Amino acid sequence: MADIKHKAEVAKAQLQQLSATLSSNDGAATVTVNASGALQKLAFGAKARELPLEQLAATIVTTAQRAQAQAARQITTIMAPVVGADSDAMHFLQEQLPAPEVPDEQPPAAPDRRFVLNEEQTAPPAPVRSPRPPRPPATDDGNDDSGSIMQRGW
Repeated sequence: MADIKHKAEVAKAQLQQLSATLSSNDGAATVTVNASGALQKLAFGAKARELPLEQLAATIVTTAQRAQAQAARQITTIMAPVVGADSDAMHFLQEQLPAPEVPDEQPPAAPDRRFVLNEEQTAPPAPVRSPRPPRPPATDDGNDDSGSIMQRGW
């Protein structure tokens, strides 16, 4: 009986400390989950800045699901010495642990190669100015005392 109690105490301590940390294949995200699968830590790698937000979000979710599956496997490993690897209690425990969906991590998507206009190409065109009307021709009536000094020579 003392042996079972000791194994249970060891298992309890291990479960309290249990966590699973995984990084995405591309290194964009690293997640840590606890024994219940709750997200405890999230870190971003340099690759995260290059990904569209939708792809980064999907990478985080997929990596968290993989970490949750790893945590569930650790729980059964910790509990096997206490309840027996093939016991009814172990089968019950395994039924209680949600079977996490663990999608295969998708390879990084090819960069989006859509045509993107730069600011000059997207700015509205400048308004078209109508040309200035022509100046009336200067008339020279021979009178040097009238008119602008600029029209007279030195």
